[in-house]
Amino acid sequence: MLTLRFDMRAPDWAGPAADLYAAAIDMCGWAESRGAVLTVLSEHHGTEDGHLPTPLILASAIAARTTSLAILIAAVPIPLCDPVRLAEEINVLDLISRGRVSYAFGVGHRPEEYEHGGVDFSERGRIADEYIAAVLALTRGEPADVAGRRVRVTPQGTSSAGPPMMIAGGSRPGVRRAATHGLGFISQIDRPDLKDYYDERCRAAGREPGFVQFPVPGAPTAVFVADDVGAAWDELGPHLLHDARMAAAYRHGDDSIASITRADDVPALRAADGPYRILTPADAADVVRAGRPLPLHPLCGGIDPAVAWRYLDTAVSAVAAVEQSRT
Repeated sequence: MLTLRFDMRAPDWAGPAADLYAAAIDMCGWAESRGAVLTVLSEHHGTEDGHLPTPLILASAIAARTTSLAILIAAVPIPLCDPVRLAEEINVLDLISRGRVSYAFGVGHRPEEYEHGGVDFSERGRIADEYIAAVLALTRGEPADVAGRRVRVTPQGTSSAGPPMMIAGGSRPGVRRAATHGLGFISQIDRPDLKDYYDERCRAAGREPGFVQFPVPGAPTAVFVADDVGAAWDELGPHLLHDARMAAAYRHGDDSIASITRADDVPALRAADGPYRILTPADAADVVRAGRPLPLHPLCGGIDPAVAWRYLDTAVSAVAAVEQSRT
């Protein structure tokens, strides 16, 4: 199974951001026709390398170019949103995509983003609960009280239940939030106790536990496939290192997140055999045969699209060979 992830980082020393956005849309359309099942778009604000701040806009372009590819927006820092506007955009995107977009809401972890958005960081949990309740109601066609006014939004999306929504996080408050609102939970850390706590809180709220997802220990989160792994590290390494450094900087010393590495140079990043991996086609095929997804990050760290296409094609070919051997 192939998945794609895009965060649209474009450091100053990489290529033009416009080329990266065009490539992301093209890649989703091309990869869908070759077996990709999901693309994941992330969201951050006010970063020095232009990390994608408006994933719903990019998702709209991808949805218009594709017909079956699922799109997950993870995670939306909901305290930084206008809940009414967000509900309207979710509904319209649901119509454009014919129900293919799902959402993971979080509270964010960067005080800088709250300064950027003019929101009190210390109030993020309370705001998140208030806004999630409003968005759930509004996307289901129900009225909601928002900032002292009664609101209903149109148009309605494809389903009266609204699109799939979950909570993303790595703490008990996040778990509690998911259970309280009747949502699934995507954990960013490998902590089995959070699953037990989620089940407990759901049943305490009179609900059966919903969907949960936890990281697989040791599994990569950004994969490339190359015939010559050494040459690929030489070519891609600076971009992967940039992505790793930026992701780690967001966390201010928190190493519990599965996708975080503290490698400080390309050789260390490669030797870590951690979240960033470059596999041979044979190794990639083994991953797929084992029933595990191949999480591609084609434009990681602002990789030039002409370069990124070569690695994407190699990955898709490796997966196609596995599928052909099964028929």
